Amino acid sequence: MKGKKLLTTALAFALVGVSLAACSGGNNNNTSSPSSSPSGSPSASGSASASASPTSSGTPKEFRFTLVEPPSLDPSLLKDAQSIIVGDGLYEGLTRLNNAGEPEPAAATNWDISDDGKTYTFHIRQGMKWSNGDPVTAHDFEFAWKRTLAKETASDYAYFLFYLVNGEKYNAGEASADDVGVKALDDYTLEAKLTNPTPYFISLVAHNSYWPEDQRVVEAKPDWASEASSIVTNGPFLLKEWEHGSTMVLEKNPDYYDQAKVHFDKVSITMVEESSTVFNMYQTDKIDWIGAQAGSVPADQVEKVIADGSAKVQPVASVYYYEFNTTRKPFNNVKIRKAFSLSVNRQSLIDNVTKAQQTPAFGLVPPSIAGVDGKKFRELYPDNYFTENVDEAKKLLAEGLAEEGLSKLPAITLLYNTDETHKAVAEAVADMWRKNLGVEVKVTNQEWGTFLNTRSAQQFDIARSGWGADFNHAINFTYDLIHSKSGNNDGKYNNPEVDKLLDESITATSEKDRLDKIAQAEKIAFADDMALLPLYYYTTVTMLKPGFTNVSSDYKGDLDWVFGDKQ
Repeated sequence: MKGKKLLTTALAFALVGVSLAACSGGNNNNTSSPSSSPSGSPSASGSASASASPTSSGTPKEFRFTLVEPPSLDPSLLKDAQSIIVGDGLYEGLTRLNNAGEPEPAAATNWDISDDGKTYTFHIRQGMKWSNGDPVTAHDFEFAWKRTLAKETASDYAYFLFYLVNGEKYNAGEASADDVGVKALDDYTLEAKLTNPTPYFISLVAHNSYWPEDQRVVEAKPDWASEASSIVTNGPFLLKEWEHGSTMVLEKNPDYYDQAKVHFDKVSITMVEESSTVFNMYQTDKIDWIGAQAGSVPADQVEKVIADGSAKVQPVASVYYYEFNTTRKPFNNVKIRKAFSLSVNRQSLIDNVTKAQQTPAFGLVPPSIAGVDGKKFRELYPDNYFTENVDEAKKLLAEGLAEEGLSKLPAITLLYNTDETHKAVAEAVADMWRKNLGVEVKVTNQEWGTFLNTRSAQQFDIARSGWGADFNHAINFTYDLIHSKSGNNDGKYNNPEVDKLLDESITATSEKDRLDKIAQAEKIAFADDMALLPLYYYTTVTMLKPGFTNVSSDYKGDLDWVFGDKQ
């Protein structure tokens, strides 16, 4: 999962039906709401205490949870939910998305939007500091955005900045950094020029690909973000310890501008992959939280903890799917891809394996993602793109093999990242393929960092994947996963017609037209091409020790902890 997750101006309201009064005005000027602590508020002027209030027992406030080892904490390179959960505490972008996925002022106190919707002028909060004492300025954002786009950075999320004028051309080596549509007009004013009006741009800039970076630090040490001793950050917390493969310790940042919102003195993260170990740690009071990408309840415990009320379950804006490597046989063949997808019984998988009230997926966009006119995207465009059918799957497999000149399938491996639930799902799906198609598929696993690299390098046949919203719009599930230019399209699915529709959706002048094109692209990708193998739309099962507030799963299914509290 990206790993990753509302709009402003009157047009934005029409796009997703979300009213964000604090982000609009007659002249497209945003004024910070009281809760955002603008630079004139007590918390920003320094009158708030630099240390959090102790618990009722008088002890410092600590929050403890587990993750798998984050592959990177470099904003330009972050690509997975685990890294971003940590990064949310370490960095401050121009805006932040709240628990509901709505943007709020952060490093930018306010912004102006041109009448044509193509120029955004952000006013940077003054007095912010990097953890090394350097001032945080507009130049740090300009540097970071161009670094993310630079081809040599090899950022999986570079395409997130293609909205900028010449962003895509710079990434392709067809323009210079000076041509890119971002510029620090002075130390505290950042101008962004977009190729097309992008009403959700205020949500986009909350994403890690738009977080600032201290140029002096980055250029002095390429691996600056790999150790606690060298990382330089600007967020609510500081990384004090990072024992790779073991633990991370974060502490409250005494220089954070909004001290009143930060309550935890210390955050302890233990690196664990096995859900049984996570569950045991929770039961023995070694951690305070399980769920939402930060540890998971073992599959054999899910029904029990939901039934006895010790866990909560909620649908989230995320999809669980398998990727086909379309660059090599046999999954370059659409009929073989369809055979593998049509032979899986998704409801049986949910009822007998995951057992967490998920919804079968026959597309990419989850049910909770917004549409128009007060309706969700899936209400307007149901994901009835294909139907499970074992007989049809067998027929398609035979036809696909004949087209490829094969008498039988080559050896096939299903790869997943180490986790007991992923293992259980993979074994169940492989068993369905064995029974329904007569196909033997080897199931194997890799630890998280290695798995991500293997998948990015197309060194797989079928690989587990999941995607959580970066922001509340269907384009975030379609362009990101089925557009040929997306750095997150690891299976390298490529259909020019799909690309064209998604490109046109970005430049559409009405939201209805935009969503129509997105839905057409999604339909082609699954009804015609079976670009991916969707399994289900996620729920998240979470467990939290008593006494904590404002710690939960956010709308997309990631742990929201940064501004939590402990009584």
